[in-house]
Amino acid sequence: MSTFDERLDARSEVFGRFAAVLGTDKRTGSNGADANAFRDLWTRSGLTGSAYASSLAKFLQLEHMAFENLADTQSLTKSFAPRFLREFGAFPFLDANNAPAVAIAEPLDPAFDRAAQIVLAASPRYVIASYDDLAALLAERMGDTDAATPTARESAALDDDVESLRDLASGAPVVRALNDLFERAVELRATDLHIEPMRDLLSVRLRVDGILQPAPAPSANISAALISRVKILAGLNIAERRVPQDGSARLRVGGARIDTRVAIIPTVHGEAAVIRFLPRDRGLLDLQRVGLSPRDEATMRRLLSLRNGLIIITGPTGSGKTTTLAGALTFLNDATRKILTIEDPIEYELQGVVQAQVNPAVGLTFATALRSFLRFDPNVIMVGEIRDGETANIAVQAALTGHLVLTTLHTETAAAAAPRLIDLGVEDFLLQSTLRAVVGQRLLRLLCEHCKTRVVLDQARCDKEPHYAMLGLRVGETVWEPVGCERCGGSGYRGRAGVFEILEVTPDLRSAMKRGADGPSIEARAKERGYKTMVEDAAAQCRAGRTSASEVMRVTSIR
Repeated sequence: MSTFDERLDARSEVFGRFAAVLGTDKRTGSNGADANAFRDLWTRSGLTGSAYASSLAKFLQLEHMAFENLADTQSLTKSFAPRFLREFGAFPFLDANNAPAVAIAEPLDPAFDRAAQIVLAASPRYVIASYDDLAALLAERMGDTDAATPTARESAALDDDVESLRDLASGAPVVRALNDLFERAVELRATDLHIEPMRDLLSVRLRVDGILQPAPAPSANISAALISRVKILAGLNIAERRVPQDGSARLRVGGARIDTRVAIIPTVHGEAAVIRFLPRDRGLLDLQRVGLSPRDEATMRRLLSLRNGLIIITGPTGSGKTTTLAGALTFLNDATRKILTIEDPIEYELQGVVQAQVNPAVGLTFATALRSFLRFDPNVIMVGEIRDGETANIAVQAALTGHLVLTTLHTETAAAAAPRLIDLGVEDFLLQSTLRAVVGQRLLRLLCEHCKTRVVLDQARCDKEPHYAMLGLRVGETVWEPVGCERCGGSGYRGRAGVFEILEVTPDLRSAMKRGADGPSIEARAKERGYKTMVEDAAAQCRAGRTSASEVMRVTSIR
């Protein structure tokens, strides 16, 4: 039987029949045209690599060759680009009759057969080998080809390799595989898609509601082509594989347009990619929708109405700071205000706002951009992040000279922002004059409305799970817990919202913000004036049935 003269659609029939022979049902949504279908079938069959290869060879009426037999043959790997062979999982060699042959682990795309015929100037005979044997053979015969300095001949081969990658990346299997990943990400409301090559497989994970979860992955054979496809979409250089690259792309997935941010980094097993999906729904950039309580929202609107001063959003990476800042700028954005931003990178494009992106390669940093901004007669300045003392001091000077400055800072709590800025070199008296408020925030997963369950706390439950008491929840109170259903993917949660603490700098607090002061002492002073922490805000969300106590404990720090 020859599977190479058939089109990819026929591969699904081969896959289905072979799955029946093994007594293994086809996984839902998987078929022979999927890049990882046969490898997944091996995993689910429970067979050893050799036994699986033997069964497949018998089914396809091809010869099965073990590692020791292939190792004694004359390799033809030098006639091919190494990455090309690794992506397809194929080992070309001369058989006992000095005729060209190729060992494979599964039926391949007919495109490989056409390419092999061109390179070998003959139609090769195909044999079956196990995935493990092929990986070992290719590693032994080709070695670490990427680490060596290329000769002129090898450089030409590398150029051919780049062209092969470009062709593969534009081919139907790779395009289909990446589109399937995008569609699944959109379907699950994922914020990030992680594509990571490992030693023998390709890992694909989606970040849904802040939690990474594995997703069905294409075959490791097409990992380089898949990354090249991502690079092409983001306008990056597919020939450059030694340094990180960043870009962006605007995609159409399932009829919807999606903005993405792409980051590529070289790893020990190839290049890894992270694609962040950015919502184009500008309704999301509304202070009413970020999760502020009515009291905090009123406070935030009042603070943003100030004509000058420094307002800081704090929290770790992924806590929603950029979205909150974008919501604040949307609130401020009208024809009477000149708004300038310097960001790294620009995640939300805001109509009517002048936005610039950091570019260290040409000397455009947060600090240099801030200096230039002051000559543009702005009313509002947004600095993506304060990372160093120079940026911190210029931001404070801008706030001191009549501008409203919004920025972010990485601190654990809102009260820790002032000591951090002083540690960066900002004079305490200048900070006391300019700092108007610090907003601390985290993102909590919201309970699925279709499956959450009501729980009345009793003594036994409170004794067993001490986090209830840590959040101030007592016996007799009602809380809600996750269950899991089809609508939430079994997690018990669907969607996220912010929990906040707004530390407004009152005259009483200014005197506490001095050199040597620490976050806990500032927070203790604020609590005397009615300051509520984000833990208290989160506990209120628990009582309201929006999230669970375990989720609060996961995201916040009890203090």
